[in-house]
Amino acid sequence: MFPFHVTLLVLLANIARCQYYDYDYQPFSMLGPSGPNCNKECDCPINFPSAMYCDSRKLKFVPVVPTGIKYLYLQNNLIEEIKAGVFDNVTDTLRWLVLDNNQITNAKIEKGTIDKLTALEKLFFSFNEITEAVIPPSKSLEELKMTNNKLSKFPSGLLNDKENLTSVSLQHNELTSEGIADAFKGPKKLLSLDLSHNKLKKLPAGVPSSMEILYADYNEIDKIGAGYLKKLPTLRYLRVSHNKLQDAGIPAGVFNVTSLLELDLSFNKLQSIPEINEQLEQLYLQANEISKFDLASFCKYTGPLNYSRLKHLRLDANNVTHTDMPPESANCLRQASDIMFE
Repeated sequence: MFPFHVTLLVLLANIARCQYYDYDYQPFSMLGPSGPNCNKECDCPINFPSAMYCDSRKLKFVPVVPTGIKYLYLQNNLIEEIKAGVFDNVTDTLRWLVLDNNQITNAKIEKGTIDKLTALEKLFFSFNEITEAVIPPSKSLEELKMTNNKLSKFPSGLLNDKENLTSVSLQHNELTSEGIADAFKGPKKLLSLDLSHNKLKKLPAGVPSSMEILYADYNEIDKIGAGYLKKLPTLRYLRVSHNKLQDAGIPAGVFNVTSLLELDLSFNKLQSIPEINEQLEQLYLQANEISKFDLASFCKYTGPLNYSRLKHLRLDANNVTHTDMPPESANCLRQASDIMFE
């Protein structure tokens, strides 16, 4: 019996993970027929009667959602419009709405649909054709994904009442620095913001001090504001790779903050290594124009308790080699297990 119990536990664990994390997985195929309270276009596994799977069915519209559904999966369809009334049975109970990989435009989202969902916790709206952010009235919203759309702005005030929002993903849009001015001031618990692959010329202003992850890769950023990171005392991960940063755009000591663990400045136009804090663990500087290895960038002075905690350093595709490292490097970078020059 023991092997059977182990297999059953593994199966149940995988099912639970599918239900709450991997929305591309379809557990209904092994959980039997749908329950009676389900739209005929979809499947509602009897073991998970609160979930309705309508993904990958070539649907062109959102079907009417029956009472009791909390998790709705509509990704990978041909949906072009959301008609009024489809969510009337679940306006105060629907928690997850997944609309990724469809053909939805703002003009085809009728009033009385998403604007009536007061309990939504996760809204996934990536890979569509929207030009304006679609924000539900729910104050319970925790995660918002609108990647790979045509957003050129994200007006301030849209998120002011989202006190539980922790993650916003807006990469692969057409957002400008002016178009997102003060857009993220409202949610005081925001932990993660991804603005990669947009048209930003500077890091977003007005982000809350709660931020731990900020990604702004593949933009047009050419400078970092002096004191910018001082306003983000819990920031752990900052990525600004594939931008237009030069030495003149990086004020002295701007990255010397104790909270940072990872800093990615690769694929820019830096000619020197910027000053970092001793607590930084990951530093990516590959594909710049660095021609000097300045140990003072890592350690002002070295002692038994004063040394860099850096573990990984990438300097490949620059103008420095391992021979440019001074002899004292071994003591300063005593924890660095991976320093890459080529």
